[in-house]
Amino acid sequence: MPSADRIRAIRWEEGQLCLLDQRLLPQQETWLKLSDYRAVAVAIRQMVVRGAPAIGITAAYAMALAVSEAGTQANWQACLLSAADEIKAARPTAVNLAWATDRQLALAQSASTAEQAGAVLLQAAHDLLRDDIADNQRMGRYGAELLPAEGGILTHCNTGSLATGGYGTALGVIRAGVSAGKQLHVYVDETRPWLQGARLTAWELQQDGIPFCLNVDGAAAYLMQQGLIHAVIVGADRIAANGDAANKIGTYSLAVLAQYHQIPFYVAAPLSTVDFAMPDGGGIVIEERPAAEVRQCAGHAVVSEGVEVRNPAFDVTPASLIAAIITERGVARPGFQAALQALAAGHMQV
Repeated sequence: MPSADRIRAIRWEEGQLCLLDQRLLPQQETWLKLSDYRAVAVAIRQMVVRGAPAIGITAAYAMALAVSEAGTQANWQACLLSAADEIKAARPTAVNLAWATDRQLALAQSASTAEQAGAVLLQAAHDLLRDDIADNQRMGRYGAELLPAEGGILTHCNTGSLATGGYGTALGVIRAGVSAGKQLHVYVDETRPWLQGARLTAWELQQDGIPFCLNVDGAAAYLMQQGLIHAVIVGADRIAANGDAANKIGTYSLAVLAQYHQIPFYVAAPLSTVDFAMPDGGGIVIEERPAAEVRQCAGHAVVSEGVEVRNPAFDVTPASLIAAIITERGVARPGFQAALQALAAGHMQV
Protein backbone atom coordinates (compact mmCIF):
# COMPACT_ATOMS: atom_id res chain seq x y z
CA MET A 1 0.00 0.00 0.00
CA PRO A 2 1.43 3.46 -0.88
CA SER A 3 2.44 5.75 1.95
CA ALA A 4 -0.59 7.58 3.33
CA ASP A 5 1.60 10.57 4.07
CA ARG A 6 2.64 11.59 0.57
CA ILE A 7 -0.34 13.76 -0.37
CA ARG A 8 0.17 17.47 0.28
CA ALA A 9 -2.05 20.46 -0.49
CA ILE A 10 0.13 23.24 0.98
CA ARG A 11 3.79 24.05 0.52
CA TRP A 12 6.12 27.05 0.63
CA GLU A 13 8.55 27.59 -2.24
CA GLU A 14 10.85 30.54 -2.96
CA GLY A 15 8.85 33.08 -0.98
CA GLN A 16 5.48 31.97 -2.31
CA LEU A 17 2.60 29.97 -0.88
CA CYS A 18 1.72 27.09 -3.19
CA LEU A 19 -1.80 25.64 -2.94
CA LEU A 20 -3.14 22.59 -4.73
CA ASP A 21 -6.34 23.84 -6.36
CA GLN A 22 -8.89 21.45 -4.89
CA ARG A 23 -11.67 22.80 -7.10
CA LEU A 24 -10.08 20.98 -10.05
CA LEU A 25 -9.46 17.59 -8.46
CA PRO A 26 -9.49 14.80 -9.46
CA GLN A 27 -9.40 15.78 -13.13
CA GLN A 28 -6.47 18.19 -12.78
CA GLU A 29 -3.65 18.60 -10.28
CA THR A 30 -2.94 22.31 -10.57
CA TRP A 31 -0.84 24.35 -8.14
CA LEU A 32 -1.43 28.05 -7.56
CA LYS A 33 1.55 30.18 -6.49
CA LEU A 34 0.51 33.13 -4.34
CA SER A 35 2.67 35.94 -3.04
CA ASP A 36 -0.04 38.34 -1.82
CA TYR A 37 -2.13 37.79 1.31
CA ARG A 38 -5.25 39.14 -0.41
CA ALA A 39 -4.96 36.44 -3.06
CA VAL A 40 -4.65 33.87 -0.29
CA ALA A 41 -7.83 35.19 1.36
CA VAL A 42 -9.63 34.87 -1.98
CA ALA A 43 -8.30 31.31 -2.35
CA ILE A 44 -9.73 30.41 1.05
CA ARG A 45 -13.08 31.99 0.25
CA GLN A 46 -13.31 30.34 -3.18
CA MET A 47 -12.47 26.85 -1.87
CA VAL A 48 -9.06 26.47 -3.51
CA VAL A 49 -8.07 25.24 -0.06
CA ARG A 50 -10.63 23.90 2.42
CA GLY A 51 -10.83 21.88 5.60
CA ALA A 52 -10.43 23.63 8.95
CA PRO A 53 -6.80 22.63 9.72
CA ALA A 54 -5.65 23.41 6.16
CA ILE A 55 -7.41 26.78 6.28
CA GLY A 56 -5.62 27.59 9.55
CA ILE A 57 -2.21 26.70 8.12
CA THR A 58 -2.95 28.71 4.98
CA ALA A 59 -3.96 31.70 7.12
CA ALA A 60 -0.65 31.48 9.01
CA TYR A 61 1.23 31.73 5.72
CA ALA A 62 -1.06 34.55 4.58
CA MET A 63 -0.02 36.52 7.67
CA ALA A 64 3.64 35.93 6.84
CA LEU A 65 2.97 37.39 3.39
CA ALA A 66 0.98 40.27 4.88
CA VAL A 67 3.76 41.37 7.22
CA SER A 68 6.10 41.72 4.23
CA GLU A 69 3.69 44.16 2.61
CA ALA A 70 2.94 45.93 5.89
CA GLY A 71 6.68 46.36 6.47
CA THR A 72 6.78 49.04 3.78
CA GLN A 73 4.55 51.25 5.95
CA ALA A 74 5.62 53.23 9.00
CA ASN A 75 2.56 51.96 10.90
CA TRP A 76 3.20 48.34 9.86
CA GLN A 77 1.53 46.86 12.94
CA ALA A 78 -1.75 48.66 12.19
CA CYS A 79 -1.55 47.52 8.57
CA LEU A 80 -1.01 43.94 9.72
CA LEU A 81 -4.04 44.19 12.01
CA SER A 82 -6.15 45.27 9.05
CA ALA A 83 -4.79 42.37 6.98
CA ALA A 84 -5.68 39.95 9.78
CA ASP A 85 -9.29 41.16 9.74
CA GLU A 86 -9.45 40.61 5.99
CA ILE A 87 -8.04 37.10 6.26
CA LYS A 88 -10.39 36.11 9.10
CA ALA A 89 -13.41 37.32 7.12
CA ALA A 90 -12.71 34.85 4.29
CA ARG A 91 -14.76 32.06 5.95
CA PRO A 92 -16.52 32.58 9.29
CA THR A 93 -17.28 29.07 10.56
CA ALA A 94 -13.87 27.35 10.71
CA VAL A 95 -12.35 28.37 14.05
CA ASN A 96 -8.84 27.42 12.91
CA LEU A 97 -8.83 30.39 10.54
CA ALA A 98 -9.25 32.96 13.31
CA TRP A 99 -7.12 30.91 15.74
CA ALA A 100 -4.10 30.77 13.42
CA THR A 101 -4.46 34.40 12.31
CA ASP A 102 -4.68 35.72 15.88
CA ARG A 103 -1.76 33.52 16.91
CA GLN A 104 0.38 35.05 14.16
CA LEU A 105 -0.81 38.54 15.04
CA ALA A 106 0.27 38.09 18.66
CA LEU A 107 3.71 36.89 17.55
CA ALA A 108 4.10 39.88 15.23
CA GLN A 109 3.10 42.40 17.88
CA SER A 110 5.88 41.15 20.14
CA ALA A 111 8.48 41.86 17.41
CA SER A 112 10.31 45.17 17.32
CA THR A 113 10.55 45.44 13.51
CA ALA A 114 8.56 44.25 10.52
CA GLU A 115 11.58 42.33 9.26
CA GLN A 116 11.86 40.49 12.55
CA ALA A 117 8.12 39.82 12.56
CA GLY A 118 8.29 38.41 9.04
CA ALA A 119 10.92 35.88 9.99
CA VAL A 120 9.05 34.85 13.12
CA LEU A 121 5.72 34.47 11.33
CA LEU A 122 7.16 32.44 8.48
CA GLN A 123 8.86 30.05 10.87
CA ALA A 124 5.66 29.78 12.91
CA ALA A 125 3.73 28.84 9.75
CA HIS A 126 6.33 26.18 8.90
CA ASP A 127 6.06 24.83 12.45
CA LEU A 128 2.26 24.76 12.29
CA LEU A 129 2.36 22.73 9.07
CA ARG A 130 4.90 20.26 10.51
CA ASP A 131 3.08 19.93 13.83
CA ASP A 132 -0.29 19.41 12.17
CA ILE A 133 0.98 16.32 10.37
CA ALA A 134 2.46 14.87 13.58
CA ASP A 135 -0.72 15.70 15.52
CA ASN A 136 -2.87 13.99 12.89
CA GLN A 137 -0.77 10.85 13.07
CA ARG A 138 -1.20 10.74 16.86
CA MET A 139 -4.91 11.41 16.48
CA GLY A 140 -5.09 8.53 14.03
CA ARG A 141 -3.52 6.11 16.50
CA TYR A 142 -5.94 7.14 19.28
CA GLY A 143 -8.95 6.92 17.00
CA ALA A 144 -8.00 3.61 15.39
CA GLU A 145 -8.56 1.89 18.72
CA LEU A 146 -12.25 2.85 18.55
CA LEU A 147 -12.81 1.28 15.14
CA PRO A 148 -14.00 -2.32 14.78
CA ALA A 149 -11.55 -5.03 13.71
CA GLU A 150 -13.53 -5.27 10.50
CA GLY A 151 -16.56 -3.60 9.01
CA GLY A 152 -17.93 -0.57 7.20
CA ILE A 153 -17.00 2.99 8.14
CA LEU A 154 -19.07 5.89 6.82
CA THR A 155 -17.45 9.30 6.42
CA HIS A 156 -18.65 12.65 5.12
CA CYS A 157 -16.87 15.43 3.21
CA ASN A 158 -13.05 15.29 3.04
CA THR A 159 -10.95 15.05 6.19
CA GLY A 160 -7.70 13.70 4.79
CA SER A 161 -4.37 15.12 3.71
CA LEU A 162 -6.12 17.63 1.46
CA ALA A 163 -8.02 19.10 4.43
CA THR A 164 -4.97 19.31 6.71
CA GLY A 165 -1.21 19.65 6.56
CA GLY A 166 -1.08 15.92 5.81
CA TYR A 167 -2.48 12.51 6.86
CA GLY A 168 -5.86 13.83 7.99
CA THR A 169 -8.27 13.87 10.92
CA ALA A 170 -11.23 11.49 10.43
CA LEU A 171 -9.62 10.01 7.32
CA GLY A 172 -6.35 9.83 9.26
CA VAL A 173 -8.10 7.66 11.85
CA ILE A 174 -9.26 5.34 9.05
CA ARG A 175 -5.73 5.26 7.61
CA ALA A 176 -4.31 4.40 11.01
CA GLY A 177 -6.88 1.64 11.44
CA VAL A 178 -5.97 0.10 8.09
CA SER A 179 -2.25 0.39 8.90
CA ALA A 180 -2.94 -1.46 12.17
CA GLY A 181 -4.35 -4.38 10.20
CA LYS A 182 -8.07 -3.70 10.56
CA GLN A 183 -10.21 -4.87 7.67
CA LEU A 184 -12.18 -1.73 6.94
CA HIS A 185 -14.37 -0.80 4.01
CA VAL A 186 -15.06 2.93 3.71
CA TYR A 187 -18.40 4.31 2.55
CA VAL A 188 -17.88 7.80 1.14
CA ASP A 189 -20.74 10.30 1.06
CA GLU A 190 -20.53 12.36 -2.14
CA THR A 191 -21.13 15.54 -0.05
CA ARG A 192 -23.23 17.97 -2.03
CA PRO A 193 -22.93 20.63 -3.30
CA TRP A 194 -19.12 20.75 -3.62
CA LEU A 195 -18.76 16.95 -3.81
CA GLN A 196 -15.72 16.86 -1.53
CA GLY A 197 -16.37 13.20 -0.83
CA ALA A 198 -16.71 12.24 -4.48
CA ARG A 199 -13.86 14.38 -5.78
CA LEU A 200 -11.40 14.43 -2.88
CA THR A 201 -11.92 11.62 -0.37
CA ALA A 202 -12.39 9.04 -3.12
CA TRP A 203 -9.20 10.31 -4.80
CA GLU A 204 -7.20 10.05 -1.57
CA LEU A 205 -8.46 6.54 -0.84
CA GLN A 206 -7.55 5.49 -4.36
CA GLN A 207 -4.03 6.81 -3.80
CA ASP A 208 -3.75 4.64 -0.67
CA GLY A 209 -5.42 1.54 -2.05
CA ILE A 210 -7.95 1.48 0.81
CA PRO A 211 -11.19 -0.37 -0.08
CA PHE A 212 -14.13 2.02 -0.46
CA CYS A 213 -17.25 2.79 -2.40
CA LEU A 214 -18.93 6.09 -3.16
CA ASN A 215 -22.59 6.67 -2.30
CA VAL A 216 -25.02 9.54 -2.69
CA ASP A 217 -25.69 11.42 0.54
CA GLY A 218 -29.27 10.22 0.66
CA ALA A 219 -28.18 6.55 0.75
CA ALA A 220 -26.72 6.74 4.26
CA ALA A 221 -29.91 5.62 6.02
CA TYR A 222 -30.31 2.66 3.68
CA LEU A 223 -26.71 1.55 4.20
CA MET A 224 -27.19 1.68 7.95
CA GLN A 225 -30.49 -0.18 7.73
CA GLN A 226 -28.76 -2.95 5.76
CA GLY A 227 -26.17 -3.42 8.51
CA LEU A 228 -23.27 -2.24 6.35
CA ILE A 229 -22.12 0.61 8.60
CA HIS A 230 -20.39 -0.15 11.91
CA ALA A 231 -19.13 3.35 12.73
CA VAL A 232 -19.46 6.91 11.42
CA ILE A 233 -16.48 9.24 11.68
CA VAL A 234 -16.36 12.87 10.56
CA GLY A 235 -14.24 15.96 11.11
CA ALA A 236 -15.25 19.37 12.48
CA ASP A 237 -14.75 23.01 11.61
CA ARG A 238 -15.61 24.28 15.08
CA ILE A 239 -16.38 22.47 18.34
CA ALA A 240 -18.08 24.39 21.14
CA ALA A 241 -16.93 24.01 24.74
CA ASN A 242 -19.76 21.57 25.49
CA GLY A 243 -18.89 19.31 22.53
CA ASP A 244 -21.45 20.53 19.99
CA ALA A 245 -19.67 20.18 16.63
CA ALA A 246 -20.09 22.17 13.43
CA ASN A 247 -19.16 20.27 10.29
CA LYS A 248 -20.07 20.07 6.62
CA ILE A 249 -23.80 20.27 5.93
CA GLY A 250 -25.36 16.83 6.22
CA THR A 251 -23.32 15.76 9.24
CA TYR A 252 -26.16 16.34 11.71
CA SER A 253 -28.40 14.08 9.62
CA LEU A 254 -25.82 11.30 9.86
CA ALA A 255 -25.61 11.65 13.64
CA VAL A 256 -29.38 11.34 14.01
CA LEU A 257 -29.41 8.29 11.75
CA ALA A 258 -26.49 6.72 13.60
CA GLN A 259 -28.25 7.11 16.95
CA TYR A 260 -31.41 5.49 15.60
CA HIS A 261 -29.43 2.54 14.24
CA GLN A 262 -27.25 2.31 17.39
CA ILE A 263 -24.05 3.02 15.47
CA PRO A 264 -21.25 4.98 17.19
CA PHE A 265 -20.75 8.47 15.80
CA TYR A 266 -17.23 9.89 16.22
CA VAL A 267 -15.73 13.33 15.59
CA ALA A 268 -11.99 13.66 14.92
CA ALA A 269 -10.43 17.13 15.15
CA PRO A 270 -7.40 18.86 16.67
CA LEU A 271 -7.82 20.76 19.92
CA SER A 272 -7.28 23.99 17.96
CA THR A 273 -10.76 23.36 16.54
CA VAL A 274 -12.33 23.57 20.01
CA ASP A 275 -13.64 27.06 20.73
CA PHE A 276 -13.65 27.16 24.53
CA ALA A 277 -15.10 30.69 24.42
CA MET A 278 -18.22 29.32 22.69
CA PRO A 279 -20.44 27.72 25.37
CA ASP A 280 -22.50 25.66 22.94
CA GLY A 281 -23.24 25.24 19.27
CA GLY A 282 -26.05 27.80 19.26
CA GLY A 283 -23.51 30.59 18.90
CA ILE A 284 -21.64 29.13 15.92
CA VAL A 285 -22.00 31.28 12.81
CA ILE A 286 -23.12 29.11 9.89
CA GLU A 287 -21.71 30.24 6.57
CA GLU A 288 -24.33 30.69 3.85
CA ARG A 289 -22.64 30.22 0.50
CA PRO A 290 -23.71 31.42 -2.99
CA ALA A 291 -26.89 29.97 -4.47
CA ALA A 292 -25.06 29.15 -7.71
CA GLU A 293 -23.31 26.27 -5.95
CA VAL A 294 -26.68 24.50 -5.66
CA ARG A 295 -28.26 25.74 -8.87
CA GLN A 296 -25.37 24.32 -10.87
CA CYS A 297 -23.35 21.11 -11.00
CA ALA A 298 -19.98 21.17 -12.75
CA GLY A 299 -20.96 24.50 -14.28
CA HIS A 300 -24.26 23.24 -15.72
CA ALA A 301 -27.64 24.51 -14.52
CA VAL A 302 -29.77 21.84 -12.80
CA VAL A 303 -32.79 24.00 -11.86
CA SER A 304 -35.02 26.49 -13.62
CA GLU A 305 -34.15 30.17 -13.63
CA GLY A 306 -35.16 32.02 -10.48
CA VAL A 307 -35.46 29.05 -8.12
CA GLU A 308 -34.84 30.16 -4.52
CA VAL A 309 -31.97 28.39 -2.79
CA ARG A 310 -30.75 27.85 0.75
CA ASN A 311 -27.09 26.89 0.87
CA PRO A 312 -25.80 26.61 4.46
CA ALA A 313 -22.28 25.17 4.29
CA PHE A 314 -22.40 23.62 7.78
CA ASP A 315 -24.70 22.26 10.44
CA VAL A 316 -24.22 21.63 14.16
CA THR A 317 -24.36 18.16 15.69
CA PRO A 318 -25.39 18.25 19.37
CA ALA A 319 -22.91 16.71 21.78
CA SER A 320 -25.59 14.27 22.93
CA LEU A 321 -25.30 12.47 19.57
CA ILE A 322 -21.50 12.12 19.67
CA ALA A 323 -19.93 8.99 21.16
CA ALA A 324 -16.40 10.43 21.36
CA ILE A 325 -14.26 13.33 20.14
CA ILE A 326 -10.82 12.17 19.01
CA THR A 327 -7.95 14.66 19.37
CA GLU A 328 -4.17 14.62 19.11
CA ARG A 329 -3.96 14.33 22.91
CA GLY A 330 -6.45 11.55 23.38
CA VAL A 331 -10.13 10.71 23.25
CA ALA A 332 -12.76 12.86 24.96
CA ARG A 333 -15.96 11.15 25.99
CA PRO A 334 -19.24 12.57 27.38
CA GLY A 335 -19.32 15.07 29.28
CA PHE A 336 -17.19 16.73 26.81
CA GLN A 337 -16.69 20.09 28.51
CA ALA A 338 -14.56 18.69 31.33
CA ALA A 339 -12.90 16.10 29.08
CA LEU A 340 -11.87 18.63 26.42
CA GLN A 341 -10.58 21.07 29.04
CA ALA A 342 -8.52 18.28 30.58
CA LEU A 343 -7.02 17.40 27.19
CA ALA A 344 -6.23 21.05 26.51
CA ALA A 345 -4.49 21.23 29.88
CA GLY A 346 -2.27 18.34 28.86
CA HIS A 347 -3.99 15.50 30.70
CA MET A 348 -3.92 12.57 28.27
CA GLN A 349 -7.07 10.44 28.01
CA VAL A 350 -7.90 7.27 26.17
